[in-house]
Amino acid sequence: MAKELKAEFASEAELCATFIKQLPQGWTAYPETAGFDIVLVRDADGAQIGVEAKLSLNAKVVLQAAESRGSYHVDWAGPDFRAVLVPFGKAGSELSAVCRLLSITVIEMKTKVVFQQQQWGQKKKFTPDLPVTGEHYWREDWFDLAPWKRCPLPEYVPDVTAGASAPSTLSSWKISAIKICILVERTGFVTRTDFAQLKINHRRFLDMGWLKQSDERGKYVLGPYPLDLRAQHPTVYPQIEADFDKWCPTDRLNSPLLQKQEILL
Repeated sequence: MAKELKAEFASEAELCATFIKQLPQGWTAYPETAGFDIVLVRDADGAQIGVEAKLSLNAKVVLQAAESRGSYHVDWAGPDFRAVLVPFGKAGSELSAVCRLLSITVIEMKTKVVFQQQQWGQKKKFTPDLPVTGEHYWREDWFDLAPWKRCPLPEYVPDVTAGASAPSTLSSWKISAIKICILVERTGFVTRTDFAQLKINHRRFLDMGWLKQSDERGKYVLGPYPLDLRAQHPTVYPQIEADFDKWCPTDRLNSPLLQKQEILL
C-alpha cells in the first residue's frame, strides 16, 4: 500500500507565506487583519475570505474560524467566506465534515515536494479553488455567509508576516502614527491640530518619549526615544510617504515652511 502523502511545513508562518505566493490573479492577501491570519479580498467585488492557519486541523482552529452564533452578533462585521488553511494530508475526515456543517472551507496546501510526488487526484498546489465571480461550481466547497457588513480593511496592505507566533499588525492607529512621524520628518514638528485631523491621541507620544514639547508653545518635536516605524514597516512607510498630499492636514500642506522644505528636497 502506497504511503499517504502529507505536506510538512516548519511553521504556520511558512504555511501562510507559501499559500499567499500561490494565490491566483484577482485576489489580494491582507495578513493579520480583522483577527484572522489572512483576509483574502477578491478584487472584482471586494468579497472576503477569513483564513485561520494551523499545521493540522484541530478543534482550536475550527473555533477560531467559525462564525459567532449568538443573535446579538448578527450585525457584526465578518468575511463572506470562512476557511482554515492546513498542510495537505493533515485535515482528517471527521473534523473536515464538522467544518462543512459550520460552513467553513478546509484549504489544503501542498509543499513543492508533495506536489511533485503526487500521481493521483487533483494536480493543484492547493485545494479547493477559490470562489470566482460568474461561476457556480465552487458552491460545493464554499459557503457564502452574507455578513451584515464586511471586515474593515486597513488603508494599505499590511507588510507583516501572516501566521506568526507573535504577530505584528498594521492597525489604523499605526497608520496614523506613521503619518505623524512623516509630518515631523518633513516639517520638524507637529501640533495638537495635526493629531486631531489624523485621528490619533497625542498623549501616548509624549508619555513614551517619542515626542516632546518644543520651546515654541503648541509644537511637539522629536523626543529622546523616537518611534521608528520605518524599520517596522519598510514597505508601507514609503507608500504612505508617497501619498503625503492626500492625507496631510490642509493648513500644513499650504504652509510656507513645508513648501520651502519641498524645494530643498
